Amino acid sequence: MSDYALLERQLAALLDERDPLTNCAQTCAFLMQEVPDLNWAGFYLQRRPQTLVLGPFQGKPACTPIPFSQGVCGAAARSRATQRIDDVHAVADHIACDSTSRAELVVPILHDGEVWGVLDLDSPRQGRFTPQDQAGIEALVAIFQAQTDLERL
Repeated sequence: MSDYALLERQLAALLDERDPLTNCAQTCAFLMQEVPDLNWAGFYLQRRPQTLVLGPFQGKPACTPIPFSQGVCGAAARSRATQRIDDVHAVADHIACDSTSRAELVVPILHDGEVWGVLDLDSPRQGRFTPQDQAGIEALVAIFQAQTDLERL
């Protein structure tokens, strides 16, 4: 289990720029290095209405674009609520970019009441994300939001 209190302090120190592209890239690299059992960590950004497009990430090439009406990332954007999925293969409209991914955690990022994007984490281990992981990653997203100028992208 990750020490999310420590990860919060480390991420806060790492994000010393306000630039969203820099902070997205740093956050992805940090998560891939510090959170065990991930095979993908990245951002999808709303650059077009009701559509997520690929942003900075770590892992295999990814699917893009993703409409709000499809997949786990789309569900997070549409509902504006974190999606914690134990087995992505059990989700009817799951978008399978990497067939080795089994579990997924997607946290929406809101700015001025609108969906700015989502942070998407994938794991090859079914049931990888616990409620504690969800709370910890949501806290890390809050740090990302507080230290990033989301109006610049």
